[in-house]
Amino acid sequence: MGSIETVKPSLKATRDGYGDALVELGEKLKNVVVVDADLSASTKTILFKKKFPDRFFNVGVAEQNLVGHAAGLSLSGLIPFASSFAMFLSGRAWEIIRNTVAYPKLNVKLVASHGGITVGEDGASHQCIEDFGIMRVIPEMTVLCPSDYTETKQVIHEIAEFKGPVYVRVGRPAIPIIERNPKYKFKIGKAEVLREGKDVCIIACGIMVNEALIASEILEKNKIKTTVINSASIKPLDKKTILKYAKLCKAVITCEEHNTIGGLGSAVSEFLSETYPVPVFKVGMKDEFGKSGTWQELMDYFGLRAKNIAKEAQKIMQFKKLKK
Repeated sequence: MGSIETVKPSLKATRDGYGDALVELGEKLKNVVVVDADLSASTKTILFKKKFPDRFFNVGVAEQNLVGHAAGLSLSGLIPFASSFAMFLSGRAWEIIRNTVAYPKLNVKLVASHGGITVGEDGASHQCIEDFGIMRVIPEMTVLCPSDYTETKQVIHEIAEFKGPVYVRVGRPAIPIIERNPKYKFKIGKAEVLREGKDVCIIACGIMVNEALIASEILEKNKIKTTVINSASIKPLDKKTILKYAKLCKAVITCEEHNTIGGLGSAVSEFLSETYPVPVFKVGMKDEFGKSGTWQELMDYFGLRAKNIAKEAQKIMQFKKLKK
């Protein structure tokens, strides 16, 4: 008998999904424009720039001006996509985003590249682990973090049709393209149920969705059945789906490449504490800054791996037994 070959998943960065989707949108919607803060090669908006140079604007290293320009373009009836690194777009331009974009509900799409610790060697100053929190506290702001290249493309097409301010985080590293139902279509406010099990509900976003799926396989071998939910829509949450599986599993683990304070885990906890209180364990950055290193080393160092999710699942199963 011949050997069975293991098919490795395709690897692509979510920022590449953003760049490719922008070009597709540019072909379809003539009122789509792109504004960048001198980082177009890194954010992948350079692809749009090459195809539609007259609809691309580089404001230089001036993120507050970046957002202000996008606001003005939106008032002209255009659909502006404004991009920079997550640290600078969500941090340095926060007040402009709040008062100039969100308060008047302008149709500005903020897409932040290089989010989380997977920025890698750039170090803690560039590793934004606070953006979900500081964006989701802004009224009227939608906050999204797609799981892979394919979903990112869907997200970008979806927000182009959505009226209102949106913040999307995309990442730097090439990560696996998730095997999913080919009929899946991202919708704002809707989660994706990738696996169903009765023991533990794992809710993840971004790069952590793939880690959650691997953790589910590890736990299956230990006879722990898991539900895995991709919550690319952090705000608004898909409360109906989360409540359904919280009731089924009576234990929830959230997974994010973000501080465990203020992000996806906090959003899920806030919702469940008011509707159906169950234990919620959080896998993420434990209120500490990142470090310089390869993104793989940092994922290992800070415990953002499938094995860490699996350990939390075993702990929460023991917690459930003690509560009976």
